[in-house]
Amino acid sequence: MARKLVLIRHGDDPPDDRVVTFAVEAGFTPEIWRPFKGDKLPEPTADVAGSVIYGGPFNVFDEDKHPFLRDEAAWIRACMARDIPLLGICQGAQQIARVMGAEVGPPESGLHEFGYYPISPTPEGRDFLPETIPMTQAHFHTFAIPEGAVHLASSPMYPNQAFRIGDKVYGFQFHPECTIEGFRRWQSAPWAAYGKPGVQTRAEQDALMMEADAKQAAWFYDFLEKLFGRP
Repeated sequence: MARKLVLIRHGDDPPDDRVVTFAVEAGFTPEIWRPFKGDKLPEPTADVAGSVIYGGPFNVFDEDKHPFLRDEAAWIRACMARDIPLLGICQGAQQIARVMGAEVGPPESGLHEFGYYPISPTPEGRDFLPETIPMTQAHFHTFAIPEGAVHLASSPMYPNQAFRIGDKVYGFQFHPECTIEGFRRWQSAPWAAYGKPGVQTRAEQDALMMEADAKQAAWFYDFLEKLFGRP
Protein backbone atom coordinates (compact mmCIF):
# COMPACT_ATOMS: atom_id res chain seq x y z
CA MET A 1 0.00 0.00 0.00
CA ALA A 2 1.16 3.55 -0.70
CA ARG A 3 2.85 5.04 2.36
CA LYS A 4 3.61 8.68 1.52
CA LEU A 5 1.52 11.73 2.39
CA VAL A 6 2.58 14.81 0.40
CA LEU A 7 2.07 17.96 2.45
CA ILE A 8 2.19 21.28 0.58
CA ARG A 9 2.88 24.19 2.91
CA HIS A 10 2.78 27.96 2.49
CA GLY A 11 4.78 29.00 5.53
CA ASP A 12 7.61 28.04 7.86
CA ASP A 13 5.63 26.88 10.89
CA PRO A 14 7.15 23.79 12.54
CA PRO A 15 5.62 20.45 11.53
CA ASP A 16 3.65 20.00 14.76
CA ASP A 17 0.13 20.13 13.34
CA ARG A 18 -2.40 17.32 13.48
CA VAL A 19 -1.88 16.16 9.90
CA VAL A 20 1.79 15.42 10.61
CA THR A 21 0.92 13.82 13.94
CA PHE A 22 -1.65 11.58 12.28
CA ALA A 23 0.74 10.66 9.44
CA VAL A 24 3.51 9.57 11.81
CA GLU A 25 1.20 7.74 14.21
CA ALA A 26 -0.59 5.93 11.37
CA GLY A 27 2.65 4.79 9.74
CA PHE A 28 2.78 7.14 6.76
CA THR A 29 5.84 9.09 5.69
CA PRO A 30 5.00 12.81 5.68
CA GLU A 31 6.83 14.51 2.82
CA ILE A 32 6.75 18.31 3.09
CA TRP A 33 7.05 20.53 0.01
CA ARG A 34 7.20 24.33 -0.05
CA PRO A 35 6.72 25.50 -3.65
CA PHE A 36 6.57 29.12 -2.46
CA LYS A 37 10.26 28.72 -1.54
CA GLY A 38 11.20 27.12 -4.85
CA ASP A 39 10.44 23.43 -4.30
CA LYS A 40 9.43 21.83 -7.59
CA LEU A 41 6.50 19.48 -7.24
CA PRO A 42 7.01 16.17 -9.05
CA GLU A 43 4.32 14.14 -10.74
CA PRO A 44 2.37 12.02 -8.22
CA THR A 45 3.88 8.54 -8.03
CA ALA A 46 2.37 5.21 -7.01
CA ASP A 47 3.66 5.53 -3.45
CA VAL A 48 1.57 8.67 -2.77
CA ALA A 49 -1.33 7.73 -0.50
CA GLY A 50 -2.71 11.25 -0.32
CA SER A 51 -1.95 14.93 -0.17
CA VAL A 52 -2.83 17.95 1.99
CA ILE A 53 -2.56 21.55 0.77
CA TYR A 54 -2.29 23.88 3.74
CA GLY A 55 -3.45 27.42 4.35
CA GLY A 56 -1.29 30.45 3.81
CA PRO A 57 -1.10 34.18 3.06
CA PHE A 58 -1.33 34.03 -0.73
CA ASN A 59 -4.32 35.17 -2.79
CA VAL A 60 -5.10 32.17 -4.94
CA PHE A 61 -5.99 34.34 -7.93
CA ASP A 62 -2.53 36.00 -7.96
CA GLU A 63 -0.89 33.42 -10.22
CA ASP A 64 1.00 36.10 -12.16
CA LYS A 65 2.48 37.43 -8.93
CA HIS A 66 3.07 33.96 -7.48
CA PRO A 67 3.72 31.51 -10.34
CA PHE A 68 4.14 28.59 -7.93
CA LEU A 69 0.33 28.66 -7.57
CA ARG A 70 0.09 27.32 -11.11
CA ASP A 71 2.35 24.41 -10.14
CA GLU A 72 0.12 23.66 -7.18
CA ALA A 73 -2.95 23.82 -9.41
CA ALA A 74 -1.29 21.26 -11.69
CA TRP A 75 -0.67 19.07 -8.64
CA ILE A 76 -4.35 19.32 -7.67
CA ARG A 77 -5.43 18.29 -11.17
CA ALA A 78 -2.94 15.42 -11.21
CA CYS A 79 -4.11 14.08 -7.85
CA MET A 80 -7.72 14.25 -8.94
CA ALA A 81 -6.96 12.54 -12.24
CA ARG A 82 -5.20 9.71 -10.37
CA ASP A 83 -7.93 9.39 -7.72
CA ILE A 84 -5.49 10.30 -4.92
CA PRO A 85 -7.19 11.46 -1.70
CA LEU A 86 -6.76 15.21 -1.38
CA LEU A 87 -7.54 17.73 1.38
CA GLY A 88 -7.29 21.50 0.99
CA ILE A 89 -7.29 23.62 4.14
CA CYS A 90 -8.19 27.35 3.96
CA GLN A 91 -5.98 28.60 1.10
CA GLY A 92 -5.71 25.00 -0.08
CA ALA A 93 -9.50 24.69 -0.25
CA GLN A 94 -9.68 27.96 -2.16
CA GLN A 95 -7.10 26.58 -4.62
CA ILE A 96 -9.14 23.45 -5.22
CA ALA A 97 -12.29 25.56 -5.69
CA ARG A 98 -10.48 27.82 -8.19
CA VAL A 99 -9.16 24.82 -10.15
CA MET A 100 -12.78 23.67 -10.40
CA GLY A 101 -13.90 27.05 -11.75
CA ALA A 102 -15.48 28.48 -8.59
CA GLU A 103 -15.13 32.09 -7.46
CA VAL A 104 -12.70 32.85 -4.64
CA GLY A 105 -12.09 36.11 -2.79
CA PRO A 106 -13.20 38.37 0.07
CA PRO A 107 -16.93 38.36 0.90
CA GLU A 108 -19.01 41.47 0.43
CA SER A 109 -19.56 41.58 4.20
CA GLY A 110 -15.90 42.36 4.83
CA LEU A 111 -16.02 40.06 7.86
CA HIS A 112 -13.02 38.10 9.14
CA GLU A 113 -12.94 34.89 11.13
CA PHE A 114 -10.00 34.61 13.53
CA GLY A 115 -10.53 32.46 16.58
CA TYR A 116 -12.89 29.58 17.32
CA TYR A 117 -16.26 29.60 15.54
CA PRO A 118 -19.12 27.06 15.43
CA ILE A 119 -19.25 25.03 12.24
CA SER A 120 -22.52 23.23 11.48
CA PRO A 121 -23.31 20.49 8.97
CA THR A 122 -25.57 21.11 6.02
CA PRO A 123 -28.36 18.56 5.47
CA GLU A 124 -26.02 16.79 3.01
CA GLY A 125 -23.08 16.95 5.44
CA ARG A 126 -24.33 15.10 8.50
CA ASP A 127 -22.22 12.02 7.76
CA PHE A 128 -19.24 14.33 7.44
CA LEU A 129 -19.94 16.42 10.57
CA PRO A 130 -22.58 14.89 12.83
CA GLU A 131 -23.01 17.98 15.04
CA THR A 132 -22.01 21.62 15.40
CA ILE A 133 -18.36 21.86 16.52
CA PRO A 134 -16.21 24.93 17.24
CA MET A 135 -13.32 25.05 14.77
CA THR A 136 -10.18 27.14 14.46
CA GLN A 137 -10.42 29.90 11.86
CA ALA A 138 -7.98 32.44 10.39
CA HIS A 139 -9.19 33.94 7.10
CA PHE A 140 -10.97 36.77 5.32
CA HIS A 141 -11.50 35.15 1.90
CA THR A 142 -14.08 32.56 0.94
CA PHE A 143 -14.92 30.20 -1.92
CA ALA A 144 -18.05 29.39 -3.86
CA ILE A 145 -19.01 25.72 -3.83
CA PRO A 146 -17.66 24.23 -7.07
CA GLU A 147 -20.14 22.91 -9.60
CA GLY A 148 -20.87 19.27 -8.87
CA ALA A 149 -19.42 19.44 -5.34
CA VAL A 150 -21.40 18.67 -2.19
CA HIS A 151 -21.75 21.53 0.30
CA LEU A 152 -20.92 19.99 3.70
CA ALA A 153 -20.70 22.69 6.38
CA SER A 154 -21.31 26.34 7.17
CA SER A 155 -20.84 29.02 9.83
CA PRO A 156 -23.02 32.05 10.60
CA MET A 157 -20.59 34.51 8.98
CA TYR A 158 -19.20 32.27 6.21
CA PRO A 159 -21.81 29.91 4.75
CA ASN A 160 -19.29 27.93 2.71
CA GLN A 161 -17.04 26.09 5.15
CA ALA A 162 -16.54 22.68 3.54
CA PHE A 163 -17.18 20.78 0.32
CA ARG A 164 -16.53 17.37 -1.15
CA ILE A 165 -15.82 16.47 -4.77
CA GLY A 166 -16.45 12.81 -5.45
CA ASP A 167 -15.39 10.59 -2.55
CA LYS A 168 -11.75 11.63 -2.07
CA VAL A 169 -11.39 15.41 -2.47
CA TYR A 170 -12.29 17.78 0.36
CA GLY A 171 -11.94 21.51 0.96
CA PHE A 172 -12.14 23.09 4.44
CA GLN A 173 -12.22 26.82 5.15
CA PHE A 174 -11.45 26.09 8.81
CA HIS A 175 -8.22 24.81 10.43
CA PRO A 176 -8.75 21.60 12.42
CA GLU A 177 -5.06 20.79 11.93
CA CYS A 178 -4.08 23.70 14.19
CA THR A 179 -3.20 22.76 17.79
CA ILE A 180 -3.27 25.07 20.81
CA GLU A 181 0.48 25.58 20.42
CA GLY A 182 0.01 26.46 16.77
CA PHE A 183 -2.77 28.92 17.51
CA ARG A 184 -0.67 30.59 20.20
CA ARG A 185 1.87 31.32 17.48
CA TRP A 186 -0.89 32.78 15.30
CA GLN A 187 -2.07 35.00 18.14
CA SER A 188 1.40 36.55 18.30
CA ALA A 189 1.94 36.77 14.53
CA PRO A 190 2.22 40.17 12.81
CA TRP A 191 -0.81 39.35 10.67
CA ALA A 192 -3.13 38.55 13.62
CA ALA A 193 -6.29 40.44 12.65
CA TYR A 194 -7.40 41.78 16.00
CA GLY A 195 -9.81 44.69 15.66
CA LYS A 196 -11.11 43.61 12.25
CA PRO A 197 -14.88 43.06 11.93
CA GLY A 198 -15.84 39.58 13.05
CA VAL A 199 -12.55 38.81 14.81
CA GLN A 200 -12.70 37.52 18.38
CA THR A 201 -10.61 39.26 21.02
CA ARG A 202 -7.67 37.37 22.44
CA ALA A 203 -9.59 36.95 25.71
CA GLU A 204 -12.51 35.40 23.82
CA GLN A 205 -10.15 33.05 21.99
CA ASP A 206 -8.49 31.99 25.23
CA ALA A 207 -11.87 31.30 26.84
CA LEU A 208 -12.96 29.06 23.94
CA MET A 209 -9.63 27.39 23.24
CA MET A 210 -9.60 24.29 25.45
CA GLU A 211 -13.09 23.03 24.68
CA ALA A 212 -12.84 23.83 20.99
CA ASP A 213 -9.43 22.22 20.59
CA ALA A 214 -10.45 18.92 22.16
CA LYS A 215 -13.62 18.60 20.09
CA GLN A 216 -12.05 19.45 16.75
CA ALA A 217 -9.04 17.18 17.45
CA ALA A 218 -11.25 14.14 18.05
CA TRP A 219 -13.29 14.84 14.93
CA PHE A 220 -10.31 15.60 12.68
CA TYR A 221 -8.24 12.52 13.55
CA ASP A 222 -11.28 10.38 12.75
CA PHE A 223 -11.76 12.24 9.46
CA LEU A 224 -8.10 11.78 8.45
CA GLU A 225 -8.24 8.04 9.07
CA LYS A 226 -11.39 7.72 6.99
CA LEU A 227 -9.86 9.73 4.13
CA PHE A 228 -6.34 8.29 4.03
CA GLY A 229 -6.69 4.96 5.84
CA ARG A 230 -3.57 3.37 7.28
CA PRO A 231 -0.71 1.77 5.36
